[in-house]
Amino acid sequence: MLLKRIFNDHLAQASYIVACQHSRVALVVDPNCDAARYIDAAAAEGVRITHVTETHIHADFVSGARELARRTGALLLLSDAGGPDWKYAFAAEAGAEPLTDGSHFMVGDVRVEAVHTPGHTPEHLSFLVTDTAVSQEYMGALTGDFIFVADVGRPDLLERAAGRAGTMDAAARTLFNSIQYFRKLPDYLQIWPGHGAGSACGKSLGAMPQSTLGYEKLYNWALVEQDENRFVTQALDGQPEPPAYFALMKKLNRDGPPLVDMVQVPPSMTAKDLAGRIHDGETIVDTRSAADYAMRHAPGTINIPRNKSFLTWAGALLPYDREVYFIVDGDDDQRMGVARELSLIGLDRMGGVLAGSSLGLVSDLGIAMLATEQVTTHALAARRDETMIVDVRARTEWDEGHLPGAIHIPLGALQSRMKEIPEGPVVVHCQGGGRSAIAASILQRGGRPEVANLTGGFAEWSRVGNPVSREPAPRTS
Repeated sequence: MLLKRIFNDHLAQASYIVACQHSRVALVVDPNCDAARYIDAAAAEGVRITHVTETHIHADFVSGARELARRTGALLLLSDAGGPDWKYAFAAEAGAEPLTDGSHFMVGDVRVEAVHTPGHTPEHLSFLVTDTAVSQEYMGALTGDFIFVADVGRPDLLERAAGRAGTMDAAARTLFNSIQYFRKLPDYLQIWPGHGAGSACGKSLGAMPQSTLGYEKLYNWALVEQDENRFVTQALDGQPEPPAYFALMKKLNRDGPPLVDMVQVPPSMTAKDLAGRIHDGETIVDTRSAADYAMRHAPGTINIPRNKSFLTWAGALLPYDREVYFIVDGDDDQRMGVARELSLIGLDRMGGVLAGSSLGLVSDLGIAMLATEQVTTHALAARRDETMIVDVRARTEWDEGHLPGAIHIPLGALQSRMKEIPEGPVVVHCQGGGRSAIAASILQRGGRPEVANLTGGFAEWSRVGNPVSREPAPRTS
């Protein structure tokens, strides 16, 4: 048997190719919409994709299961275990075979058995894998968003991202029961999870790519905790804010992700084009580094650096219903790379791209460039009582400690809550300076020119011994 993990750093998401090396046929589990990557990976291993499935209806990326099955002629297998509200609306049209608890199928000599493991989502399946050429015992489990390394899938997303009020507690209890069943499996069972550290689908995912069930029983808090009520409390406590685009992804992947043969090359823009977009008040994203943006940038732009958090904040802050324009460093390959990354979360309305090196030409057209002030912790401490401070971290971070007198508005909510910030100079901060750089650009775009970013963020503020408050933030709807 061949097992190949395909990891996307931008999503902290793992897909898997499971192949029979005897018959040279393969299953792909949890593909994202970059279908070509799986086709190329299978070809490199000399195997043919004959089966495609996924563990559940994903919320953090556009599923590629339907597209990959269509392009390869593979059998599509989809969960039918979630009840009427969590069925794949396109399953019949796509000719998908339904899977429920106990369903199994063969991929050459490899036996794959579906196990219903709800909690993260009602329809969630895990897949037990047996290489029958060498044994009749389970080898490992593809656990999707059920069991991660050091964590489990969060049970609050249906309520907090999909709007299903009052479902968190019941989902957490369902997750607890799923774990109790899984604990009965052999300790040697390998665990192949669907996400790694950095994913918003859990709160404390480990960085190791895989584990064993026995190891997780010893060190994964969710498998260690045997009291149901304590488990529910811990499972729901401290979960990060789900990115705003999760609700859209959930609906898209349930109703039918688009069939797209390839990502379209976004059109290039001239400096004159960008100047016109600035004048019209269009959404323009500068993907250069926070440092470069702070030194010099065009007015009316938002800075979302193209790093590992790029897709998280693009999905949280950008509109899906109209065109967005981009400033990108580098050549055409970089422009296409941004388009491919955005397509993973369904942001495909790229109106145009300007090379970062052309910003000087925009300035020549009479568009005055701006800078973002950077404030040290020492400077802020000296004027703290006279400065409005906005903390854009998550609630869990705020509750653990924050600057006295600060206003708490998480970055994902900043665009809709700017009116809560009193007039006058503002200093924004996060934990280390990354999110607050984005926040500063949003405030500048929103007409707040007197904004500065705290270098080093809360981590540096507290490290040097400045005062810290632990007063809880008021709840907001």
